[in-house]
Amino acid sequence: MLWKLLMRSQPCKLCSFRDMLSAPRYKPFLSCFPYTTDNQSNKENQRTVEKLYKFSVDIRKIRRLKGWVLLEDETYVEEIANILRQVGANETAVANILERCPEAIVCNPTAVDTQRELWQSVCKSKEELVKLIEQFPESFFTVKHQENQKLNIQFFQELGLKNVVISRFLTTASSVFHNPIEKNKEMIRILQESYLNLGGSEANMKVWLLKLLSQNPFILLNSPAAIKETLEFLQEQGFTNFEILQLLSKLKGFLFQLCPGSIQKSISYSKKAFKCTALDLKQLILKCPALLYYSGPVLEERIQGLLKEGISITQIRETPMVLELTPQIVQYRIRKLNSLGYRIKDGHLANLSGTKKEFEANFGKIQAKKGRPLFNPVAPLNVEE
Repeated sequence: MLWKLLMRSQPCKLCSFRDMLSAPRYKPFLSCFPYTTDNQSNKENQRTVEKLYKFSVDIRKIRRLKGWVLLEDETYVEEIANILRQVGANETAVANILERCPEAIVCNPTAVDTQRELWQSVCKSKEELVKLIEQFPESFFTVKHQENQKLNIQFFQELGLKNVVISRFLTTASSVFHNPIEKNKEMIRILQESYLNLGGSEANMKVWLLKLLSQNPFILLNSPAAIKETLEFLQEQGFTNFEILQLLSKLKGFLFQLCPGSIQKSISYSKKAFKCTALDLKQLILKCPALLYYSGPVLEERIQGLLKEGISITQIRETPMVLELTPQIVQYRIRKLNSLGYRIKDGHLANLSGTKKEFEANFGKIQAKKGRPLFNPVAPLNVEE
């Protein structure tokens, strides 16, 4: 979940294409609509349009989303479609891929074929490859730094990462593969050294490292200086080496993506909100490491939302993990619990916090307990003959 919430969308730079002519300062009224005018249609490369029709591609979708590709003089519709068919994509899959990623038709076919070989090297079968391309066409057609991609795939395989994890990196964290391999090797070395310096054992280092990378590959985009600075700051705050290792594991490495300034602001706000000592706050953070990550305004919104529901600061301090939930999720869960007559403000917040799966499991147990009739084993039974 955390990864999903924190991940930042990054613009995907696909294969190079000519800059479009600058638009006139004042656009005609009809140009505000996503439909193509007759004048614009005349500028389209009709050979491209006809070839796309041949593969059952919905031209209207392309005109609405990426109409500029239809204006290009040089396109490779048939070549790209043939590469997709060679890996097992049927007519429907080819059409869907080209509709979702029209830029594919201006990519160099040789580069795309090389990309196919790279992705195939970490896929079990052609069927798996086609499925990945259908789900992440933009990542597949980002055909750049291919030598870096090849070397990094080999490096990650030698490191011990499974191909299924590497394929996930290719689709959701492709920028990691665009790094020069020397940069990724240096970051791996820094992470290993940091783990050992914090008291981790040589025997457990590989398992720890592979788990950290599989949870958050973006950690490789950091700099060695940033990692060192963050670790030193946490030590200055009174956290022991063992506690820092705990925080790293619980935050899945996102801790290294924070700067000391932002961490300090979060610590200052939490200390003021909970009216606690530095030692007490440290224990709260170890229970709920997200306190280091969320900004003051986010924490304030969540604390105020809990207070409005009648929950006290004391209850929040006992179960700080509840702060990982948005106010909307808190309201929804409280309504569900109230429907069973369970008053959350009079009880423990453990039944409120946790993942969706954990909450539903707890809710089911409370529901079953409410629906179970009381039975006295020594009471006489009235049985009619």
